Amino acid sequence: MPSYELEKYYHEQGFAVVCGVDEAGRGPLSGPVFAAAVILPDGLYIEGLNDSKKISPKKREKLFDEICQNAIAYGIASASVEEIDSINILEASLLAMRRAIEMLEPKADFALIDGNCEKSFTLPVKAVVKGDATSFSIAAASILAKVSRDRLCLEHDQMYPQYGFAKHKGYGTKAHMDAIRTYGPCPLHRKSFLGFLEK
Repeated sequence: MPSYELEKYYHEQGFAVVCGVDEAGRGPLSGPVFAAAVILPDGLYIEGLNDSKKISPKKREKLFDEICQNAIAYGIASASVEEIDSINILEASLLAMRRAIEMLEPKADFALIDGNCEKSFTLPVKAVVKGDATSFSIAAASILAKVSRDRLCLEHDQMYPQYGFAKHKGYGTKAHMDAIRTYGPCPLHRKSFLGFLEK
């Protein structure tokens, strides 16, 4: 279960404002990659807050509202399909994370980042593998990023119903890949992710 131990540790090292950062949507074949950055009040307990992948969609929606209402600050940003295809998904994920951090007011002076990549940030950071199951701030960011991306997938489903975005959220399921083979890619698809079409 997540805790505030990492946040507390970096506060004790002299950092005043510690945020948690996570992304959603690195793996799908379509749509932007999202990221969120969250600053939570010291010791705020939100029941059920955990890694977004371990929580039902209905519970995530409830937690999304609770986090937004109680956070000191939060930012939700994305990097586009065009940016993903241009600079690759890792760089696009980092770009979305930086954008989310920049939206925070007050500004963070330290960031806990989910994953293992610490490059390309303009403030001190600590990458935490499985951070969304370790830090409350990162877990909160994972909820905001995941829910925001899922909501966009529902809009994409309205635009291009033949692909089933509402169901698979853009991931490379058999049904999604078959739909791409049948109808061809749409403007929402990441061209750099469609190598399977050449097989």
